[in-house]
Amino acid sequence: MIEFFYDLLYPIQWVVAWIMVRFHDLFTAIGLDPAGGAAWSLSIVGLVVVIRVLLIPLFVKQIKAMRGMQVIQPEMRKIQQKYKGKTDPASRQAMQQEMMALYRTSGTNPMASCLPILLQSPIFFALFHTLNGIGKGEAVGPLNQELVEQADNATLFGSQLSDIFLQSWGQEGELSTIVLTAVMIVLMSLSQFVTQKQLMAKNTSSASMEGNPFAQQQKMMLYILPIIFAVSGVNFPIGVLLYWLTTNVWSMGQQFFVIRRMPNPGSVAEKQLQERRARRAARRGQVLPAAETSAPTGGDHPTTAAAPVRRQRQQPKRGGSREKRRPSGSRNAQRPGNR
Repeated sequence: MIEFFYDLLYPIQWVVAWIMVRFHDLFTAIGLDPAGGAAWSLSIVGLVVVIRVLLIPLFVKQIKAMRGMQVIQPEMRKIQQKYKGKTDPASRQAMQQEMMALYRTSGTNPMASCLPILLQSPIFFALFHTLNGIGKGEAVGPLNQELVEQADNATLFGSQLSDIFLQSWGQEGELSTIVLTAVMIVLMSLSQFVTQKQLMAKNTSSASMEGNPFAQQQKMMLYILPIIFAVSGVNFPIGVLLYWLTTNVWSMGQQFFVIRRMPNPGSVAEKQLQERRARRAARRGQVLPAAETSAPTGGDHPTTAAAPVRRQRQQPKRGGSREKRRPSGSRNAQRPGNR
């Protein structure tokens, strides 16, 4: 069954190997040792950069989906309150149908936030199988037998890229591998924790956290994901750890940029963005209206700072009412008693 799964991944594995070989050729051309750990380690980093750049459109969809979920939170709570305490199958089905209708009308998709991770999974497994095969002398497409031997003998801080923590534990002379893999596993788990923590602490409004099952799942993932990385990392080759660590650092930086520039409405990051805009305007001697200091909610049309405020021109008042302006003779002429 496992072999059948990897047979399905072979096209992705071939592409992964091709990207690594092309980066290896590039670093070799600029003077790095083709059999050295620097060339192969940087090739893995280059693979991460290519994959993450290709995933940027999906990341944009993820951000828009998260913003959409923030907007429809009040409607979701209304539906939840409507069916609160009703556990019969008909009520549960009706609530799910109303939720799905709300997603369709608002154009949001809760699963869109998981797309980058889901699409990275086949690449991750293909890379894992490729680097695992290097230690066994298995060639893959452009990664021929000669390059496999170079990659297998390449070292990073005294350890081979195909070395694994569990396989090195208890073996004499493998202390460098144990220390290196342990440090990488800790950094990998810590970077994942920081990425999730800054998302929840700075880019989530307090209103959206109340009674939101999606927010509760995020709280659980804050601690579950680092534990998963730590437990599974002891079975990963150093090359895979390097790939995943670089991916986490990229995600952390990319998310920091998005939260700083396009925060969700009502979040701490939005308040901080308003304060930065106000300070910049104050240094220029300008005063921003409240509407102009707010962060863009859609991410597509950022607001312009220090836009002029339009004020309605006050119309001049006339001399008095129609009765007061009318001559007194005319008023007396219209009265029946004065005729």
